[in-house]
Amino acid sequence: MGFAWRNFFSAALTGILLCHVCSSAQKVPKFDFMRNAAEAPAVSHYDYIIVGGGTAGCPLAATLSENHKVLLLERGGSPYGNSNITNLSAFGAALADLSESSPSQRFVSEDGVINARARVLGGGSCLNAGFYSRASLDYVREAGWDAKLVNESYEWVERVVAFEPRMGKWQSAVRGGLVDVGVVPDNGFTYDHLYGTKVGGTIFDRHGHRHTAADLLTYANPPNLTLFLYATAHTILFQTKGRKRPRAHGVVFEDSKGIKHRAYLRNGPESEVIISAGCLGSPQLLMLSGLGPAQHLKAHNITVLLDQPMVGQRVSDNPMNAVFVPSPVPVEVSLIEVVGITHNGTYIEAASGESFAGGPSSRDFGMFSPKIGQLSTVPPKQRTPEAIAEAWELMNKLDEAAFRGGFILEKIMGPLSSGHLELRTRDPNDNPSVTFNYFKDPTDLHRCVAGINIIRRIIESKSFAKFRYQNVSMATLLNMTASAPINLLPKHDNLSRSTEQYCRDTVMTIWHYHGGCQTGSVVDSDYRVLGVDSLRVVDGSTFHDSPGTNPQATVMMLGRYMGVRILRERFERSTEKIK
Repeated sequence: MGFAWRNFFSAALTGILLCHVCSSAQKVPKFDFMRNAAEAPAVSHYDYIIVGGGTAGCPLAATLSENHKVLLLERGGSPYGNSNITNLSAFGAALADLSESSPSQRFVSEDGVINARARVLGGGSCLNAGFYSRASLDYVREAGWDAKLVNESYEWVERVVAFEPRMGKWQSAVRGGLVDVGVVPDNGFTYDHLYGTKVGGTIFDRHGHRHTAADLLTYANPPNLTLFLYATAHTILFQTKGRKRPRAHGVVFEDSKGIKHRAYLRNGPESEVIISAGCLGSPQLLMLSGLGPAQHLKAHNITVLLDQPMVGQRVSDNPMNAVFVPSPVPVEVSLIEVVGITHNGTYIEAASGESFAGGPSSRDFGMFSPKIGQLSTVPPKQRTPEAIAEAWELMNKLDEAAFRGGFILEKIMGPLSSGHLELRTRDPNDNPSVTFNYFKDPTDLHRCVAGINIIRRIIESKSFAKFRYQNVSMATLLNMTASAPINLLPKHDNLSRSTEQYCRDTVMTIWHYHGGCQTGSVVDSDYRVLGVDSLRVVDGSTFHDSPGTNPQATVMMLGRYMGVRILRERFERSTEKIK
């Protein structure tokens, strides 16, 4: 395949993920309780200390603040006022920002797949493609959750952050194609997880403004909530003297000036430290605090508080594989709006882009920018400023027609494959080492193949005919997509001959990684950390599988759900004492 086709794909995929549309100003909430950690006192006391102001931490803090004093620690800054976060038009720009102040912290798994973790109030809901869809009823049942409270918690979230998307012609063609190939019934618009094809929710409103988990803090009781930004938790403090089990009683955190502060729990067995730092951050903080595999902690000169070999284990990332489809006609700018929920363990989604306003000077090529090497086969040390500038200029000179098209992707459910996480250093600012073992379980690979075959049939369907070049074969589309170095894995020639190899070579993340503090092995069914008192983990690190097609709805729900549960339990115990 020629150089022109490869550049066509690179620029088009970039354009889809970093598009420019007009939007009006977004109303920014005023949070009087939000301050820079540099203003924090040296020592303070609270009923609840929550580490991580992300997708679960924000709704959890808002809920607990209804009746109790709560401290919420967020290592990043505020999403408000950052157009790279709030505007759909800038999707991908935050992921391309590699500065120390970026809301996204890039990491590359040991598998060679480029990934990112959030570093901002609102967490991953500030960076993702915005799709909002609930978990299945089976998932809720297997998790042991109260179905009524789950539904109430979803609705609590949806009143603030969820919207019905405005469907354009390209997304409608994908929807029609899914139905054409038998992904039925067409369930219309719904937040529910239903087999067939559906239009899901989005956290982008009709003006193209993102509404994140941080917006759920509008539910908070301001006098009871203290939120510190740029507050990096270093360790959980434990009481051990005279106790059968260690009890968490505080957190040491550092502000942006390098000054450390101590926050303690108020006296009483009901007060708790709750970690909501995500799949990477939660197991990392447990290990830094002395809870983890003993030999690994000793290798980093960390005093072992509790030998807990399952901390950092069974981390998984749902592999994503996509096929780029250039379009002979302009298409709307869209992120994920439609999903096909199949019976073979795959979810089919799509995104698109068109000619973009703003001119060459405004293009930065987002997460696929040559500035970060996402589409570069050049080894990192050879990515000189001159080489990057040359690559950027080549992409920038492409005709606007190169930015027309979209990609149809498949994500497998589960997955069954899993890996592990280990500390690299004792610095909480450093990413841990992560191995996801994509496609280690052959069932995952079989599901990927089934998903790619569905995508092929959608592209060839009657409903999608308008948006494909009739003289471009599926084999050409597969090889064209594979030619873009979207990961750091070695590539094989003519991948259209083997769908299995195509899945292995073109695997990407869709940022749905989870595990590392799973229920049953690290935390119990109430998310209390096993072996210690007054410590919970409430976030996606506790999941065994990714919930539904996209997890953010369920992670936000879980924050609200557990907040309500904790309040109810505390009230019931206080009532029993009075009796």
